[in-house]
Amino acid sequence: MLENVIEFFRNLPEKKCATCGETIEEQHECYGNQCDQCNTL
Repeated sequence: MLENVIEFFRNLPEKKCATCGETIEEQHECYGNQCDQCNTL
């Protein structure tokens, strides 16, 4: 069962910033949807 959970998170697509479209360098399963630059604007 644990292997299925690990595979699930490994197979998530890269997360993109909702504002600029850049790849977000953080955990894909987090709730944020903006990169650090766009989040500080």
